[in-house]
Amino acid sequence: MIKSDRWIRRMAHEHGMIEPFIDGQVSEGVISYGLSSYGYDMRVSDEFRIFHNALSPLVDPKSFDERSFIEYQGDFCIVPPNSFALARSVEYFRIPRNVLTICVGKSTYARCGIITNVTPFEPEWEGHVTLEISNTTPLPARIYANEGIAQVLFFESDEDCETSYADKKGKYQGQTGVTPPRL
Repeated sequence: MIKSDRWIRRMAHEHGMIEPFIDGQVSEGVISYGLSSYGYDMRVSDEFRIFHNALSPLVDPKSFDERSFIEYQGDFCIVPPNSFALARSVEYFRIPRNVLTICVGKSTYARCGIITNVTPFEPEWEGHVTLEISNTTPLPARIYANEGIAQVLFFESDEDCETSYADKKGKYQGQTGVTPPRL
């Protein structure tokens, strides 16, 4: 069952599920973020890794060449045409054992051809979220740091999972920075 704002608020306050937690929508002059009716709009931090293809002719998830990224920090990031950047969430998440999340990009960016991809947060995963921000347009795209980037939806099971992400000692457990692919 999808969880409401009351459940998200309680889990954030009592269990530190989202830190820092913004109790309500902030939207004046920014791309909205914070608690919504049935989810939480997370923000993108000011840390980016922008993809470029000058040094590597191949993208290989089993042997990713980190020289394919330019590190950048600032109030906004320009993602080149038909390219992408990795970033991280401002918020640190701690997912309960009986919860799974799905994350979808904000419509403001999607309507500009900017797609945010995030894999589900598995039960007992914790960390800053690594975000993949794709610019599908033939023009440069601006991404605003410390503003909304994607909405997290929380699904609670009526029983705990048999094996959580923490039990598996998942390779992205506890990540704190922009984290490239690991094998």
